[in-house]
Amino acid sequence: MATDSTQSTTTASDGVSDPILEIRNASVSYNDGETRVLEDVSVDIDRREVLGIVGESGSGKSMFASALLDAVPDPGRLTGQITYHRENGDTVDVLELSDEELRQFRWEEISMVFQGAMSSFNPTMEVGAHFKETLKTHDRNVSEGMAFARELLENLYLEPERVLNAYPHELSGGMQQRALIALSMVLNPEVLVMDEPTAALDLLMQRSILRLLDNLQSEYDLTIVFITHDLPLVAALADRMAIIYAFQFAEIGPRDEIIGNSAHPYTRKLLNATPNLDAPLEEMQPIEGEGPAPVNVPSGCRFHPRCPLATEECRVEDPPLESFDRHYPDHRAACHHREEAREEIPLNFGEGAQQFDHQPSESVASTASTGRPRTGDEPPLLRADDVEVHFEQSQGLLERFGGPPEVVRAVDGVSLDIQEQDLVCLLGESGCGKTTFGKTLIGLQKPTGGAVEYRGQDIWEASGSTDVTRDEIRAALQIIHQDPGAALNPNRRIVDILSEPLRHTHPNVGRNERRSRIHSLLERVGMNPADDFMGRYPHQLSGGEKQRVALARALLMNPNAILADEAISAVDVSLRIEIMDLMLELQSEFDTSFLFISHDLSNARYFAEHGDGRIAVMYLGEIVEIGTAERLIHDPRHPYTEVLRWATPSLDLDDMEASDPPIREVDVPDPVDPPSGCRFHTRCPVAREACREEHPDLEGLDDAPGKAACFREDPNHAYWDSEPLEGAEESDDVLADD
Repeated sequence: MATDSTQSTTTASDGVSDPILEIRNASVSYNDGETRVLEDVSVDIDRREVLGIVGESGSGKSMFASALLDAVPDPGRLTGQITYHRENGDTVDVLELSDEELRQFRWEEISMVFQGAMSSFNPTMEVGAHFKETLKTHDRNVSEGMAFARELLENLYLEPERVLNAYPHELSGGMQQRALIALSMVLNPEVLVMDEPTAALDLLMQRSILRLLDNLQSEYDLTIVFITHDLPLVAALADRMAIIYAFQFAEIGPRDEIIGNSAHPYTRKLLNATPNLDAPLEEMQPIEGEGPAPVNVPSGCRFHPRCPLATEECRVEDPPLESFDRHYPDHRAACHHREEAREEIPLNFGEGAQQFDHQPSESVASTASTGRPRTGDEPPLLRADDVEVHFEQSQGLLERFGGPPEVVRAVDGVSLDIQEQDLVCLLGESGCGKTTFGKTLIGLQKPTGGAVEYRGQDIWEASGSTDVTRDEIRAALQIIHQDPGAALNPNRRIVDILSEPLRHTHPNVGRNERRSRIHSLLERVGMNPADDFMGRYPHQLSGGEKQRVALARALLMNPNAILADEAISAVDVSLRIEIMDLMLELQSEFDTSFLFISHDLSNARYFAEHGDGRIAVMYLGEIVEIGTAERLIHDPRHPYTEVLRWATPSLDLDDMEASDPPIREVDVPDPVDPPSGCRFHTRCPVAREACREEHPDLEGLDDAPGKAACFREDPNHAYWDSEPLEGAEESDDVLADD
């Protein structure tokens, strides 16, 4: 896409006045140079700036991160030039450092925060031991270093002694990630390279950590290189952004220019493919196709096979990454048709959204006011009646003498009806119980209290002699797992993976008929040519293709309900709308109900509004609000729903700046010992004494469709006369401002 051969050796092309890092023609190759996973990348990184690097999976962004520390995995070969400028004026040629010099350079000058916090910690060591080991390895004063570590942990809203004395598994995902950030900063580096540091976290924790990073960057004069696939997320933090595609930079420029006035078709298509709360539903469109593999890179512009503006020039000539606007010399794009891109690919948010008709479709409009039509006397397809799922924590030999085991109240008194051809999205943070409740609804987890019925038959009392047998229920209720790669047997071909469930449920069906069914379904889910895909193994498929196989496997049973457990979270942003559209099409064709689990309100909004469904918000094992997507977004009635709305990144430049979260505590309470009264009262910005003393029921709203479990909906409740809790606001301004 861009060789960047025209770029000079000065810093003017990037608008960088005080570069801390200069990267020139950096390339990473394998197989004796035949396979390149980073190609001729040149960029300057300004001192104390936040540079966001955005790209799809396999685009080369993580390889760029490794290159900055000369940490490319063997047998990869890194070439080019990477120059680091110390604040005292000294210059370091990173690729010429000896092994010992490189060991000191890493973490002292440039530090790295990896994607999986748990895999970065030694599970047999306390967190504090990791800090001490790092300090000793780099010949630092341990006492002074640990004092600095405690300061960092406090600035990250953690209790230093609790975290330092804990083992990694004893901390939540958000705590682990924040502890890892503190560990990466304990040697007080100048540059922090963050490779998908929040990818495994839910949106509320992601936005909270971004706000903390914003504070840390200012307090400790950090330069941050933030690498992610999530464009709206990093946009709230970045000063500049670089879009990477097929191992090269496609566009680089100031954040506001990239978001509001991007010039590369890929950037504009990526922005339009990102689910968000502001864009018209019908204008969110996926990017057709997928990025190329390193062994099959197109000639010319690497985006041309997917670009709607591609011409013969694009197929033959690789456009340079160069400045094109004298008013914005630091904005560079690698495209032959920059002006046409801005005209022909309007953005679906902000000022660009004014070009679209904002009237909702007829189905969406009717759903927003009335909800999905319900049947009369017939029982719902699935009914959860006061369902509880409690887990006893395992105990060691000595612990058994200390008393009864602790109980995790994963699901606590949840009731919900799912109708025929219904669609319900379960929304909430990690650990709120949504997956446990979903698995309970489809019979994969036995409840410890309450009942789950399928068409009036208790699932766990069904047998071979009941009207609806256990085998019929099992076939009628299917699941699509979060990680399609882990859900597919790596040692079997796709045709064998899909044949297995048919052999169990239809033993009399012959081999040819099974293959015919599989062939037809693969074609229907967009896997063409089907014969080719049937013979492949899972590792030969992309992430989107694996998810299509998982969807096809569920549909082979002709189910009445499918649990989609974070089914698009492992798929690139550019493909999420495509997968959701496919699910909605197949739901209509197969007359299937969907229970869609997500931590992302943007995804839930798209799925629920397009599918005429509802969103149920869960918190600590309970449903706290349920209603149409439109009402929950524009008129939320529970403060926790307001918090999730705040946590959802926006592409609106006016609303993009990182702000303080409208919560009093970042971390979710322990489900072993949930708070009394309203379980959200420990974090709620408008909680009062009544919230601590009394538990609110989930009740219907008087003036809008849906239900909410909040005393604020009752104007005569004692809540209004009770005192605000410590740190809570007496007025509603804290919610209204967000």
